[in-house]
Amino acid sequence: MSSDADPRELFRRLPTNPIITAANFPRMVNAVFNPGATLVDGQTLLLLRVEHRTGLSSLCTAISADGLSGWDIDCHRGLEPVPGFEEHWGIEDPRITQVDDKYLVVYVGYSTAGPLVCLAETADFWSWQRRGVLQPPEDKDAALFPVRFGGRWALVHRPAPAMAGLGAHIWISFSPDLRHWGDSQVLLPARRGGWWDANKVGLGPPPLLTRDGWLICYHGVRTTASGSLYRLGLALLDRDDPTVVLARGNEWVFGPQEPYERHGDVDGVVFPCGWVLRDDGDTLHLYYGGADSVVCVAEASLSSLLQYLESHPFADDTGHPPRHRPPQRAAGSNESPTR
Repeated sequence: MSSDADPRELFRRLPTNPIITAANFPRMVNAVFNPGATLVDGQTLLLLRVEHRTGLSSLCTAISADGLSGWDIDCHRGLEPVPGFEEHWGIEDPRITQVDDKYLVVYVGYSTAGPLVCLAETADFWSWQRRGVLQPPEDKDAALFPVRFGGRWALVHRPAPAMAGLGAHIWISFSPDLRHWGDSQVLLPARRGGWWDANKVGLGPPPLLTRDGWLICYHGVRTTASGSLYRLGLALLDRDDPTVVLARGNEWVFGPQEPYERHGDVDGVVFPCGWVLRDDGDTLHLYYGGADSVVCVAEASLSSLLQYLESHPFADDTGHPPRHRPPQRAAGSNESPTR
């Protein structure tokens, strides 16, 4: 990692960032960013959002043995938008959830009525089965949990309110069959006022099961005089009831700092859609888009992230802990969610 990085930071950037750029593609494209991530046959696979010079995006793969270098990009492998309402202006920002021997990929379809949440299934990232629209416009920043709760799938997503000033919050919804969704409720509300995550928040990578619960990485959008800043924070959900928020840090933990994050098609953005926990059970690689232009990676210790949440204040937008906060589950619990 970079030798001049502040040792107090939880996430450390790879010194060879950005790891994938538009220049790595055989044909000219505008940008590559916001990759989903998973492991396939022991290798790291990124599902890249590739924005073409038409302005529309598709998804293609990049594979690396160590997840850090030597990326093999294959645009014949991935997902192309199909003609029709849901994907009329392309597909964007995939989140990959592995369930047994298949991969459920939740992505944004840019429809003629606005962004919506779509699902596709694959076993090899060559052949795909589209499973349809999960949430209507406007909705995005969505991912599935890899297990079911009481026999129901759970989806984290971010609908956009029609009325200005109400805030864009992270929601959770449930389904018995990945088609019919209900029991929707706000999971992580955007705070108000001067907070780093005021007014607009959204999910980053899919939820990650840890010894303490489901780890959530989410982005908050801070509007400034010179534009918006996209930065990342952490939260923890109960492992058996993901509607219960056990912890939520008040501070952002990763934000645009390097030139490739501060300057690009959209300045001041770090935007992750995937992460991979390595074989040691502690090394976590976060894959993110920098300034909507390039693909980057940052490394963290999972145990350090959990320790941060354990010791960090949990507060609403007034700075006070909510009265309904449940007790934290004991570390080291190995109970499994209901499948």
